[in-house]
Amino acid sequence: MVQEVVLRVLTMTDDKTKQKAIEAAADIYGIDSIAADQMEQKLTVIGEMDTVAVVKKLKKVGKVDIISVGPAKEEKQEEKKEEKNFFVKLNCNIN
Repeated sequence: MVQEVVLRVLTMTDDKTKQKAIEAAADIYGIDSIAADQMEQKLTVIGEMDTVAVVKKLKKVGKVDIISVGPAKEEKQEEKKEEKNFFVKLNCNIN
């Protein structure tokens, strides 16, 4: 199951530590995407991975707080798009 983990890395205050946090998270198997917000010190990780492994890896960079863990939002959006994409075939015969 693809899940979304939002973490706060308290030491992510500059580009160097932001890059370290991204590289640390990228080492974990099963991660599809990583997004970092330096202003809010948030790191969002999406994929089929172990949340504990992500936190352990990021603790090497600095103090980590888990904000939320849940299903990825992208799955729901894809399902909605599939429902909306349908074609109507009209047969118009004009004599």
